[in-house]
Amino acid sequence: MAWRWVAASWGPPEQWEFVEFDVPAPRQGEVTIRVHAAGVNPADAKHVAVPRPGAELPVPIGYEVSGVIAAVGPETAIGSGPVQVGDEVIAFRVRGGYATALTVPAEKVFAKPTTMTHPEAANLLLAGTTAAEILAVARVVEGETILLHGASGAVGVSVLQQAALRGIRVIGTASEARADEVRRFGGVPTRYGRGLAERVREIATAPISAALDAVGTDEAVNVSLELVTDRSRIVTIAAPGRAASDGFLAIAGSMPESARFRDRARPKLIALAENGDLVVPMARTFPLDQAPLALQVLA
Repeated sequence: MAWRWVAASWGPPEQWEFVEFDVPAPRQGEVTIRVHAAGVNPADAKHVAVPRPGAELPVPIGYEVSGVIAAVGPETAIGSGPVQVGDEVIAFRVRGGYATALTVPAEKVFAKPTTMTHPEAANLLLAGTTAAEILAVARVVEGETILLHGASGAVGVSVLQQAALRGIRVIGTASEARADEVRRFGGVPTRYGRGLAERVREIATAPISAALDAVGTDEAVNVSLELVTDRSRIVTIAAPGRAASDGFLAIAGSMPESARFRDRARPKLIALAENGDLVVPMARTFPLDQAPLALQVLA
């Protein structure tokens, strides 16, 4: 028997239930993972807050984990190659990661970067693939200067690192208390709030080629529209309504094209982490039985 968190009704994390369940034995093409850490992301709560098409209650919570292989289905390899019981792995785009164990499609499982702890590795791929996609969709290239809203968050920090590796200058919005975090990962920080567009212009000294929005506020959208003339190079992960009404781009892991991109991006990001070129700063960890509290703190 194992334990996991499920949403038995639509609503906030406070309504989730911690339940016992049987972990199915892996069939061909599947593996069972003994979970050491589960990634905590806003989507974990957002996707069970209200009813969604195609989703049926109860909904197991959690999309990414890090752990150890407990069982392997017959004639099965994982996404990164051969595997055996005891190997350390990560898995992304799975269901029910807030658990002590789970059985998942082997293609979604990869060898854990040896440079990372389990908590770090469990938070690598959702933010990392989102960051990779937002840079790709905005068509950002070496030598350009871009604006990033929410630069000190999980997605923002991954954008900063991936952009720095490609020679892209990033002006990143953050609170004054988080400015050093933006600098740490190669960005040029500026505080959000009144006068943001003027501050960005002063810092940039050149046109802003693209704007990436990881916060979804009207300020972020309005400043992006003011500073970037080509709306196809303004991309949001947090303001789909404004994207639809104002004619710029929105991406989400639930979109088929985004899902395909993020699946393809996994091996490269894992390799960057293995080399030490991509890190996941940890703010805090929680015991599994306190998962709803983790989401409250994140919110």
